[in-house]
Amino acid sequence: MNASPIPARLQALRAAMGREGVAAVVVPTADPHLSEYLPPRWQARQWLSGFTGSAGTLVVTATGGGLWTDSRYFAQAESELAGSGLPLMKLNVAHTPEHVAWLAEQLGAGDVVSVAGDSVSVAGAESLSRRLEAAGARLRTDLDLPAAVWTERPPRPEASVYAHAAPFATVERADKLRHVRTAMRRAGATHHLLSSLDDIAWLTNLRGADVEYNPVFLAHFLIEDARATLFIDAAKVPAGLKASLATDGIALADYGTVASAIAALPDDATLMYDAGRVVVSVLEGLPGSVKQVRAPHPSTAQKARKTAEELDHIRDVMRRDGAALARAFRRIEAALAAGQALTELDVDTIVRAARETQAGFVGESFSTIAGYQANGALPHYRATEASFSPLAAKGLLLVDSGGQYLGGTTDITRVLALGPVTDEQRRDSTLVLKGMIALSRARFPKGASGPQLDALARAPLWAAGMDFGHGTGHGVGYFLNVHEGPHGIRPPVAGGALVPLETGMITSIEPGLYKPGRHGIRHENLAVVTQADSTEFGEFLAFETLTLCPFDRRGLEPRLLEPSERAWLDDYHATVRAALSPLLDGADREWLEWHCAPI
Repeated sequence: MNASPIPARLQALRAAMGREGVAAVVVPTADPHLSEYLPPRWQARQWLSGFTGSAGTLVVTATGGGLWTDSRYFAQAESELAGSGLPLMKLNVAHTPEHVAWLAEQLGAGDVVSVAGDSVSVAGAESLSRRLEAAGARLRTDLDLPAAVWTERPPRPEASVYAHAAPFATVERADKLRHVRTAMRRAGATHHLLSSLDDIAWLTNLRGADVEYNPVFLAHFLIEDARATLFIDAAKVPAGLKASLATDGIALADYGTVASAIAALPDDATLMYDAGRVVVSVLEGLPGSVKQVRAPHPSTAQKARKTAEELDHIRDVMRRDGAALARAFRRIEAALAAGQALTELDVDTIVRAARETQAGFVGESFSTIAGYQANGALPHYRATEASFSPLAAKGLLLVDSGGQYLGGTTDITRVLALGPVTDEQRRDSTLVLKGMIALSRARFPKGASGPQLDALARAPLWAAGMDFGHGTGHGVGYFLNVHEGPHGIRPPVAGGALVPLETGMITSIEPGLYKPGRHGIRHENLAVVTQADSTEFGEFLAFETLTLCPFDRRGLEPRLLEPSERAWLDDYHATVRAALSPLLDGADREWLEWHCAPI
């Protein structure tokens, strides 16, 4: 077995730290757009630690350090950090300090901590600086020491940009910009800077392939009252699109010149930006005379509220996505019944192949999670060629997958009973489903937020003395990021914003339960917030379930379901049967009919 290259990389980083007089380096999981999924060029944390999970923070000191990540990745991180010399620091676990508190304990008066200015938000850098100053240390954001030692750092991605055109783009680019400019005037801003890629793609009605799983492209966007500038590698924009953008008053400038453009703003300008979504390096030259308005991007809330026309496209996508999954799941079951050898890797291949037959399919919306038995207890598990499990005609297979279509983005989790399952597995699966049903059929007053509803999905598990460590729901984009703000369904966090749920917002509903070494359960549908009714107490909202795919009744314990819960499940399956039957035939339709029978 080859020795790990990580210790040598860390040694090179520590040598660079010594030359610059830096006591510690913080390496977040971030790019200049604070994306969830990073282009290879900005995967310094992975390169330096060996940890491939999508969330985590690396801290390196002259003699130590650690990798901080959450419970979704504990098992994965333990394995991938082996031989690196870096300990796993478990977030949200008693007696484990988060990385800034740990740093403060390690530092002495006058010590310098470095974080690359293109990997930390303005708000994040200010918070970190305040906490370090309290410990007698100071922060530098003008050094990128990981890049200095990463001699074979990949270039920026070069995928072409393309139009998200009618009929799928249901609102004209000019209309979206008009809405943003109205918000700018209300805030007293003359300029508005965006670096978040999903906002830029949505506002411009453009899509790309620079970030894995998300159909976005690397760019910054500066909007003024009568014009706008898109900072992008111009070679990625076809001539026809350049002309179309120019018609709407959008000029192109080189991607690397955005900081210079900000530095050249006139003295009487007022710049609006979201301090949590713009990195330090972009604003480092902002003239002191320029007034600042720190506020959420108007486009973030606007794109979260899907239009009626967008929802029509999404419902059509859900039908076709559900039909594809029905074909894939039937094929998996048939292959196992015939004695064919399958692995978790084959599940990924089969599911993707089924989706690829659908019109408008562009790609996956995230890496498929196919976890068999104990692997299902790892919430973000991913089978690889180096590590995977074979399937057998028994036990549970958790499949969490999604697709990117021109008409919408999907995200669905189903737990398949591949054969005999234990009483414990049936009980656990049913308790999770009870929580999903409770939240799916909730009615709530206008103004309520996700954290206020989260307990509905957890109550059945809490009653049994169990819980899960991740959020219950996240927003989903419209042929955009599978994880989208500003709303979400999760336990309340001290100081966390309570974003009201509004009609047109799409959220996942995905409670789970994970028992390491045994099994994992997660049931997930997407739902859209709809108007319910109006009473003397005000307006009330509800959820309309969008996802269309049966739950595997063989893995459930019907006796644990209340009559109203059985009715919900039977009604859901009747809806699925009616929607998907016209798209299936032969053995696929028979599979659907059997799985949609009343419980």
